[in-house]
Amino acid sequence: MTPPGKLPAPQHGLLLTHFLTVRDVAVSRRFYADVFGGEVVMAENPAMVKVANSWIIMSPGGGPTPDKPGVTLEPPRSGERVSSFLNVRVADLPAFYAHAVAQGADFLTEPVDRGAELRCYLRDPDGYLIEVGQSTGLLRGIQAEAPAESG
Repeated sequence: MTPPGKLPAPQHGLLLTHFLTVRDVAVSRRFYADVFGGEVVMAENPAMVKVANSWIIMSPGGGPTPDKPGVTLEPPRSGERVSSFLNVRVADLPAFYAHAVAQGADFLTEPVDRGAELRCYLRDPDGYLIEVGQSTGLLRGIQAEAPAESG
């Protein structure tokens, strides 16, 4: 049994967790534990990995339930279009990147210096997009350039 202090159960106020619908709970659980140095606090039903000051909760998909009628949970079908992503901030991006690559993480690019920050993206085993960044220039008042307008 998981000790209550390890579970995302606030004594006051609230805390934020991130729920992922995954194809293979064991593979995803191992990814978040190994790549992000997380602690598995619950192996199944649902799986929970405590990462730094947050929790990733993973479960296979499923159909509607009484508390979410008309909603079906499923992992992403394609990685080309996303509507949200996990944003992880680290103190030392080059060190994190080297560790993650050694653990088998597949990044879209190496870290890119954007002036305000160093940043790169990877995908988890189900294709969820994860941004990993380190504030650099932002700490000295340098902001990222606004995206170019399309049209």
